[in-house]
Amino acid sequence: MQSSTEKPGESRTVKASEFKATCLRLMDEVAESGEEIVITKNGRPTARLLPYRKRPGQWFGADRSKIEILGDIISPIDVEWEAMVDPDRVLDPGDR
Repeated sequence: MQSSTEKPGESRTVKASEFKATCLRLMDEVAESGEEIVITKNGRPTARLLPYRKRPGQWFGADRSKIEILGDIISPIDVEWEAMVDPDRVLDPGDR
């Protein structure tokens, strides 16, 4: 087998002819090790074999079935926030 790794931390390289002959074994190796293999043709990189990583689920709407909205959440309320009444007091923690 003529595969090589040029420097530590760099991807292992495999000639296209070798990949063609051993692709199933190489796929197993990538799945186990988590390291990619670069496939070369005529000495030039042409493809990468990467381990499959499942994408994380979509966050938007994840709690859709867990949250219940009670009342009107859009209309303004008549309560003034402390920051609106005296912003200096809220920004200066030394007064507490």
